[in-house]
Amino acid sequence: MSRKIAFVGLGIMGRPMARNLLKAGHRLVVYDLNPASVADLMAAGAARAASAQDAAARSDLIITMLPDGPDVEKAILGPGGVLEGARRGAYVVDMSSISPMVSQKIGAACEKKGVEFLDAPVSGGEPKAMDGTLAIMVGGNPDAFEHVRPVLEAMGSSITLTGPVGAGNVTKLANQIMVACNIAAMGEALVLATAAGLDPEVVFHAIKGGLAGSAALNAKAPMAIARNFKPGFRIRLHQKDLRNALLAAEELKVPLPFTSLVQSMMVSLMNEGKGDYDHAAIVTAIERLAGVEIAKPKAGEPGWMGMAAD
Repeated sequence: MSRKIAFVGLGIMGRPMARNLLKAGHRLVVYDLNPASVADLMAAGAARAASAQDAAARSDLIITMLPDGPDVEKAILGPGGVLEGARRGAYVVDMSSISPMVSQKIGAACEKKGVEFLDAPVSGGEPKAMDGTLAIMVGGNPDAFEHVRPVLEAMGSSITLTGPVGAGNVTKLANQIMVACNIAAMGEALVLATAAGLDPEVVFHAIKGGLAGSAALNAKAPMAIARNFKPGFRIRLHQKDLRNALLAAEELKVPLPFTSLVQSMMVSLMNEGKGDYDHAAIVTAIERLAGVEIAKPKAGEPGWMGMAAD
């Protein structure tokens, strides 16, 4: 069934997500601070809103996809924001990755106005945003979840209600911890293999079919080996997610030693000007410590194992 949907936030993830809603036959009114992003969606058939408030006033289902909690608070709760335009009985679905505490604050403000709120962060990066196969982790009322599920199905292939408001973002933080630590461990493994004179691509293919295999390994090892750090998911955004995980962990008195270490590595990479690199570039922090760059062995050079490359 076609729905009229307001979409606020047309960044690297939001733009392809909005496009998939249009492809599914939904009618979109969009708002973003970047005129080029708005123009791109208008060319695909969306209508332009003058503000987040205007977008919300023209729909009963409003989706936000923004970088961090302060951005979401401003877009939903601030002057000219979603809540100033949303009608009683409307649904607001925030698909940003933010602190679960912020989600709960926004949810409480929406409830006071008679607006249903769900937090529904996503995983899969730009490639899955483009092909509509994101994993979507939802927190909110079960009836509200069932109401918006058909719309979410246009953007994701795995859609799970994980608990009440805030649960979606707790689940996303758990996801981000595992992905970040996986990439860092991959970096250590491939640096070790390279230092030993092995071909990291051969090592990757040998490992990926075993217990160490993962979607993160399959997506990020080829990028690290090819030195391709074009962003699908930026280091600065993943660092933000780990920061939110550590803040939630502090609130819950849960130690996260590996998360803290990888988050510090990401901060150091941001200080090197790599904040907009793909998070596959976490491996470069390991490379810097080791003085070894993940690469195929040079022809004729014997490695530690005593083998010379052809």
